[in-house]
Amino acid sequence: CGSSEPGDSAIMKHMERVPHRLLPFAVLAAAACSGGLAPLPVPVGLAPASLEEAAQWAASTRPAENRELRFRVSFQDEQGSAGGRGRVRLALPDSVRLDFVGALGSARAQAFVTGDTSIWADPEEDVRKLVPNYPLFWAMLGIARGPEPGSSVRKVVNGIITAWQFVSVGDTVEYVREAGPAGRLIAEVRQNGKRIGRVETKFGPDGLPVSSRLVVTERPAKLDLTFIQNQKAAAFAPDTWTRPAPPG
Repeated sequence: CGSSEPGDSAIMKHMERVPHRLLPFAVLAAAACSGGLAPLPVPVGLAPASLEEAAQWAASTRPAENRELRFRVSFQDEQGSAGGRGRVRLALPDSVRLDFVGALGSARAQAFVTGDTSIWADPEEDVRKLVPNYPLFWAMLGIARGPEPGSSVRKVVNGIITAWQFVSVGDTVEYVREAGPAGRLIAEVRQNGKRIGRVETKFGPDGLPVSSRLVVTERPAKLDLTFIQNQKAAAFAPDTWTRPAPPG
């Protein structure tokens, strides 16, 4: 990208040569084992709602300005466990530069995501190992994705809890948002009736995420993020959104 912010023309240029529906967090999702999940705590009474209302709610979960987040990573599966650290640079409305490095400098990975599309990821072979979809990725940052056009949308509000259900073709995305000084966002995704994963992100009194857990059910695994920094971003460098040149 030639500017300090991701622009539409630059994004479309990258999209032409990158497969869609890939989650660049994949390098982390070789993650950890998990037991069975309890039922999602959705209050009784889901009722039809409009796409516009759902989109407005999802937009309200985004921060008010560009952010820079740093976090520690812990993941585990039946083969073992590992850790690392990461950095996210978020440019509104929905562009993310992700950098990850494993313990002792191993397993480095970088990616650029916009909305529900992987613009680039390096190394791409690690990206393709990922299972969870984009609503789960964004939920780990405390952000909900709006429904796809033509989705069936339902909603219920019960006290401090707001729940949404978005159904599009064979995919179902459900969100539960608990308000309050120590609230949380839970997101669960099912494809053709089969649950593929759930995210639970917890917030601090300032409304910023403090921790997040991704549980993958098809290949039992879990991934934990502990956020150690979340601040308003300064101007992003022009090369933030550019794919790194190959070494050598």
